[in-house]
Amino acid sequence: MSQSKTAGPVPEDKTAEEEQPRSPREIRLVMVGLVVTMLLAMLDNLIVGTAMPTIVGDLGGAEHRSWVVTAYTLTTAASTPIWGKLGDMYGRKGSFLTSIVIFLVGSALSGLSQNMTELIGFRAVQGLGAGGLMVGVMSIMGALVAPRDRGKYQGMFAAVMALATVGGPLVGGFITDHLSWHWTFYINLPLGVIALAVVIVTLKLPKVRSTARVDYLGALLLTTGITSLVLLTTWGGQQYAWGSKQILGLAALSVASLIAFCYVEQRAQEPMLPLSLFKNLNFTLVSIIGFIVGFVMFGSTFFLPFYQQIVQGASATNSGLLLMPLMFGMLVVSLVVGQAVTRTGKYRIYPIIGTVVMTGGLVLLSTMGIGTSSFTSGCWMVVLGAGMGFLMQITMLVAQNSVELKDMGVASSTATLFRTIGGSFGVALFGALFNNRVTDTMTSRLGAQATAGGAKDPGEMSPAELRKLPEGIQDAFHHAVSNGIHTVFLWGAGVAVIAIAAAVFLREVPLRGTGKGEKPAEASLEAAAV
Repeated sequence: MSQSKTAGPVPEDKTAEEEQPRSPREIRLVMVGLVVTMLLAMLDNLIVGTAMPTIVGDLGGAEHRSWVVTAYTLTTAASTPIWGKLGDMYGRKGSFLTSIVIFLVGSALSGLSQNMTELIGFRAVQGLGAGGLMVGVMSIMGALVAPRDRGKYQGMFAAVMALATVGGPLVGGFITDHLSWHWTFYINLPLGVIALAVVIVTLKLPKVRSTARVDYLGALLLTTGITSLVLLTTWGGQQYAWGSKQILGLAALSVASLIAFCYVEQRAQEPMLPLSLFKNLNFTLVSIIGFIVGFVMFGSTFFLPFYQQIVQGASATNSGLLLMPLMFGMLVVSLVVGQAVTRTGKYRIYPIIGTVVMTGGLVLLSTMGIGTSSFTSGCWMVVLGAGMGFLMQITMLVAQNSVELKDMGVASSTATLFRTIGGSFGVALFGALFNNRVTDTMTSRLGAQATAGGAKDPGEMSPAELRKLPEGIQDAFHHAVSNGIHTVFLWGAGVAVIAIAAAVFLREVPLRGTGKGEKPAEASLEAAAV
């Protein structure tokens, strides 16, 4: 135990400034850079997704288009825990600035790509930097602002999330139509320079050094396990059948890597992800809740616009606007909850309410059919968004409050990683359920005609293509998509019940109050430990 403490991160220039709370003005100045950086991290995939048809038309290589997203997702997920640990060991400011620079280099190179192979490679570089953006934002905020006061600022991050979700496709469409697809990447550069300048000038953190060796083997095993999981959920049921040797091989590699990782981490001097964190009951429970929030959020936002366009006849031009009710519910509730936590210091009730409301929203969405109006579906989306609004920031808050300041980066990256992996599983599982239900419905209604117009591949059916089909096939497809949506959200509600159970067992551990560098009291940590 003593060896671990001496080998861990040690402040080099501990000053009086480190011991005092930051003034609201100082924190607001730093928050400008953090908010811009978070906007960078969230906008990128949404903007690029809108421009993908144009990019493929210009560069060719349509068969590799999925890798433009997969390469980015893989490197982002794999690097997330590594960035968190490096920030804890060698300083959050340095690792954060480095991740921004790598992201901007990847963005510039992606914009200069001359073929699909180059674009995929440069997107991987971009994702490598992106893995440190969100972790850096959350861990720096955790280091600057005590959990008790964090609710004052978390509304800004909820607003950025809503802005990115709605504005990303709009910005991507505008850039593609009026400039060129290259600018979907170049737009990151001025935003990134602003973020760099603000963080360099305003962020003052004590320098940190570590005498411990980097846990390279742990990093390699964790990266292998995460990469295998992401590829498994990306390819399963799409590029390869779930029972294929490729998918089974990835599953075996993932399990073996993660088991080996757990073995190595128990013996590492400075583990990449200390397994002792999971002895804290609250940390374990919010990790489970975060996984399910990612599972529900990414799964629902992936299929809702498809239902609205195909069944309800909504326009695909401004597809980001279709999710505004969900984002509105999330934003408003997140703002209210943040202020309430700051005022009272109490938080346990909010995850319980949030998981129940989220489950209720999923049940309501499962009732949508071919006759459901846009107003009704919008109301159900507000309910789902409200449920997630209770959870989005609270899960990160509880995770960070469950660890000492020296582990803030690891706590932030672990919470982010669980949400990311949950999202990958959500899209994969929901996709398999949706496609199977659509195929079954089409077959039962049309028999041999079910293959007409590419109906066996529902994810590729656009509203324009659907309108060209005979009326009978259109009607069958509407029913099929409605049945698919019913199945997706009903299963989602079933999974969300697990989050309710996890929330009920959370313990009300006092939030750390104001005071820079303050650690949780031993009694508080022990109260949350298993």
